[in-house]
Amino acid sequence: MHPGFDKILTEEAQEFLVKLHQRYSNTRKAVLDRRTAIHHKILAGWNPGFLPETASVRKGNWKVDPIPDDLQDRRCEITGPAEVKMMINALNSGATIFMADLEDSITPSWFNQIQGQANISAAYERTLEFTSPEGKEYRLNKGELATLIVRPRGWHMEEKHILIDGEVASGSLVDAGLYLFHNIKRTLSHGTGPYFYLPKLENHMEARLWDEIFSFAEQELG
Repeated sequence: MHPGFDKILTEEAQEFLVKLHQRYSNTRKAVLDRRTAIHHKILAGWNPGFLPETASVRKGNWKVDPIPDDLQDRRCEITGPAEVKMMINALNSGATIFMADLEDSITPSWFNQIQGQANISAAYERTLEFTSPEGKEYRLNKGELATLIVRPRGWHMEEKHILIDGEVASGSLVDAGLYLFHNIKRTLSHGTGPYFYLPKLENHMEARLWDEIFSFAEQELG
């Protein structure tokens, strides 16, 4: 195992991933099956529209809770891979937000995904540092840093290096599960929260699945 990975892939963290897989893998598969079915319907000429069963939501008088203070100002936001040098420069940049991307901007190799998790945890611990081959040292500023948001892989992506009950694990559940397991309390202790950017959602049922996962994580880890 690569140095430091044992701190991410702890026995307790693996047990949490198993719980997520056993509770939500079938729902994830149903979500992906529905995507395929809708794709075929559209190819056959179907015109998508709003669902009749959600009419009460559209007609209702409601509002969401206010967003946290550290997400109010989104005028200057940086995104990039969860790579150590990139993260240090972005968090130190003076931008209000940095989104650590575990999907499109990084090759989803085993090393990159787990090292990305280690880098995110080190950022919250203020221990993230890097020395270039030329000897230049990079460290986090002691003052205020950009607020960190994490982008997990989309529902369609798998983590082939992890098998649970003989099945390939979901990349989404692995990314979100490891991040939450190691950092949910760290984020709160820093006066922030475990913020996510959720890519490639196609309908409210996919968003509802994420909501169920976050609620379960709060119960298990909060």
